[in-house]
Amino acid sequence: MITSYKKLWKVLIDKDMKKQDLAKAAHISNYTISKLTKGENVTTDILARICDALECNIDDIVEFIKE
Repeated sequence: MITSYKKLWKVLIDKDMKKQDLAKAAHISNYTISKLTKGENVTTDILARICDALECNIDDIVEFIKE
């Protein structure tokens, strides 16, 4: 399965936020933002912090695609 964060980037656009704004709001590092940008796996704790900061659910920011 491939993890896609395209939905996350769309939410940021809708909220007029930049990746650095997300990093500050969710208390995550630039390294984690880089991993998200590359479509790499991150922990559920990170995803939960992002959802809390953006006031959304996990299915609003992550999509799992069969290879």
